[in-house]
This record gives sequence, C-alpha cells and structure tokens, in this order.
Amino acid sequence: MASYILTFDLGTSSERAIVFDHNFNIVGMEQQEFPQHYPSPGRVEQDPIDIWNTQLSITNSLLKKLHISAKDIAGIGITNQRETTVVWNRHTGQPVYPAIVWQDKRTVAYCETLKTEKYSALIREKTGLIIDAYFSATKLHWILNHVPGVRTLAEKGDLLFGTVDTWIIWNLSGGALHITDVSNASRTMLYNINTLEWDTDLLDLFNIPAAMLPAVHDSSEIYGETAEGLLGKERIPITGIAGDQQAALFGQGCLSPGMAKNTYGTGCFMLMNTGEKAVKSNHGLLTTIAWGVEGKITYALEGSVFIAGAAIQWLRDNLHLIKTVAESETAACDVQDTGGVYFIPAFSGLGAPHWDMHVRGTICGLTQGSSDKHIIRAALESIAYQSKDVLDAMERDSGVKLEALNVDGGATNNDFLMQFQADILSCPVFRVDIVESTALGAALLAGLAIGFWTQKDISRSHGKGRCFKSHMSENTRKELYQGWLRAVKQARTCRVGKADERRKKD
Repeated sequence: MASYILTFDLGTSSERAIVFDHNFNIVGMEQQEFPQHYPSPGRVEQDPIDIWNTQLSITNSLLKKLHISAKDIAGIGITNQRETTVVWNRHTGQPVYPAIVWQDKRTVAYCETLKTEKYSALIREKTGLIIDAYFSATKLHWILNHVPGVRTLAEKGDLLFGTVDTWIIWNLSGGALHITDVSNASRTMLYNINTLEWDTDLLDLFNIPAAMLPAVHDSSEIYGETAEGLLGKERIPITGIAGDQQAALFGQGCLSPGMAKNTYGTGCFMLMNTGEKAVKSNHGLLTTIAWGVEGKITYALEGSVFIAGAAIQWLRDNLHLIKTVAESETAACDVQDTGGVYFIPAFSGLGAPHWDMHVRGTICGLTQGSSDKHIIRAALESIAYQSKDVLDAMERDSGVKLEALNVDGGATNNDFLMQFQADILSCPVFRVDIVESTALGAALLAGLAIGFWTQKDISRSHGKGRCFKSHMSENTRKELYQGWLRAVKQARTCRVGKADERRKKD
C-alpha cells in the first residue's frame, strides 16, 4: 500500500511540494519562490508557465531527495492561491496572456460601472461576493476584451479558463482534466453557490463563453491521474482540491459551525464555518463555499485582508529596512511601541470589512523621533489590526463571540505578532504544531477520497500547539485600536482619483 500523500501548495509568491505520512507528519518539503511582475501601478501578473515549471521542478526534486517513487504516493492534493486568472489555448497549452493575480486592480473602473448599473444585489445573492476587482470574473472579462484575437478564439471554443488549481491539474494530467472544485469556483463571481452551477445570467453579464469554464467537482474525490512520465513512470491519482483558505480551515479542524481560523500569508484570511447554511453578511464579509465532501456542501463566512506578510516583504525588498523577514520580529522587540506610528498597507486597496479599491498605502504619525524599527513594528501590528477589523465584523454577522482563534501560515512563526494579535483581540490565539495547515487540509481531503484516512482519523490530525494569551489592559487596547481606526480613516482620504489617471496618460 502506498505510504504517502503529496500536496501541492500553490501560493502567491512561492510554491511548496509537501509529503505527509499516515501519522500526518511532514516527511519532506521543498519550496521555491517564483517571479512576480508589476507592469504598472495596480497591476500584478505572473507567468503561468513559471507557476507550472516551478511546481513540477520542486516536486521531482523532493521525491528524489526522499527516495520516494510515484508508486509510494497514494494521492495528490492541490491547494492554491485563489481568484488568480489564467487563460490558455486548449490545443497548444500556451497561455494567451500572463496570469492576472488576485491582487491586481486593473478592473476597478469596470467594477464601479457594475455597481452604478445596480448589479451589486444580483451578484451578492447568487455568489455571496461583493463586486470587486479581487475576483476572477472581471479579470477574465478584461482578457477577453483587451488581448487581440482572444475573444474570437474563445467563442470558437479554442480557449480554456481556470484558476491556478485548474491550470496545474490540466498540465499535471497532460491536458486530460479541465476541472476545479466548489471552493475555487465560488471565488470566481460566476458560480451560483445556491444552485451549485455556473450561472448563465452572470456569464451573459460578463460576456464569457461557457465552453471556457472547467467542470466543477467536490473537494475530495478521484478526479483522474497524472500523465505518465511527469512524476515517474507510474500514474498518481489526483484526489483533492481546495482553495488555500478553505483548505486551511479544514486543516485546522474547524469542521463544526462556529469554528474559525486565520491564515497569515501574503494576505490574511479569516474564515468561520457556518455549516450547511450560507449566512449572508451585513458587515462587509463574504459568503463562500468552504468545501464539498461526499456531495455535502459546507459554507463559511470570510474576511480577506489583502496585504499582510506582503507588507513585511515590501520592507525587505523595496525599502531594504531588513534583510530577512525573520528580522522583523527582532526589530519590533527592540522598541517599546511604535511611537504613535500606524502603517496602513493598502497597496491593493482595503479588503473586508471596508472594501475600498481606491485607498492606497499610508504611514501615519511620523515624527523626527520615528525610526526604521518603529515602522517595522507598525507594519507587523497592522496585520493584527486588520484581523481584528474582520473578527469584529464576523462576530456581528454570526452572533457568536469567539473564545479562541486558530491560526496558521508562515507569519505565525513570529511570536511578537502572535502575542500582539492576542492582546488586541483580547482573545487566546492558538498556534498549532503544524503551521502548514493549508497543505495539511489539502492532504486530508485527498486522503479521504481514497481511504488513506477516515473521518475519525481526521479528528486526531491536529497536534498540540502554543497558546498566546492577552496581557494588555482594556484601556490600552481601546486606545491603540481607536488610533488604528483614525489612521484607516486618514488613509481613505488618500485615494487614486482622476488626477492620478490624467498623470498616467500624460
């Protein structure tokens, strides 16, 4: 019997190949960053070929390093950055345009037009989403309308659309599988989360040919196999798919209504399991599909913070205030506080609960006494403040006050951030032993489909971890958070407007 589950964790800035054994242990992991492209302000692109080649390379490297062959792998689970949009030729396999990343804001004006034309309620009712450039539909619409010759090819049936999971699986299967799962489909702004099908009204609204769209499946089933020769002579079953945040919710063991997690990565994503009920939000959250298992759909409320760990990378790569991301914790602890500095990292606008596509990044409260360490600490604190914004909205929508927050993702290794998060929430923050909960969730879904694990096994997949408890006084907490809210209000006055657009044209 095969001994391992292989997971592809397709992140925004890096990709991982991770092998899990029967006891949920990580046997080995290979990770590699891949290039990001910023052709103009507000635009973020990736080369789909880079995405595929990077994942294929690190996977083969990992299997070789571990002396594992394809016959040792019971199944492959896929988890991915969501909303990022890829269009390729079904005959040649070549992308017709770079992947437009979820952070990209080129369709903001089109989104505003849709709002003006009163489509907000329709889209919210059908998809659980708000109109925003974040989601795939307007990105696909842009490609069809702006890349020469693409619409003609699409209407002839020559082009395929997919989020990153779909693109990877198409390549992994040698072009045999053009599929996605319900969790990823629910992030496109084209999928009806009530009827569980691509919505013809929305396809008409965005003028998207239905032939481009992948088949939608549960998040845990046997979809097909890898192409021969890609990962060895044997073919490996592909058995699990979930968007990264939904996979993390599953991997954190948040399997019952009311349980919530927060993932700290490029962005920050908080999800609460709402069970079989699609709860509508009145406070700026999204209603989304968490997963589909054995024909049963589980829904969630979600709040998305666009820039979290990416703010620390920006300090490293653009301002050169630190040499490594890990140095941010040391720098933050070298000062007692931020000295009144607040960092609003709205490089891609503000997500939940504000949903302001026009606001831009702002640093408030600078004085001559402000240092690089104050700015670094403020950047870390901004991640916790944005998460509190989302949690407060989630509690109002659900009517449930969280007793503890489960956390995962690379930034949770930063003890300063985790302690400040607990302090500003006045809520215990529980960091599990396996911080790669996203990959674990995909592995669990893949393993369930083939009997590698049972539902009972999953209940014991979550090890002990560290609990960060609040030590901050209520007065200090309120004072700091009120300062944050004032800083957000100030940042929202710094908007991209007509003058900026004229300057671009000039």
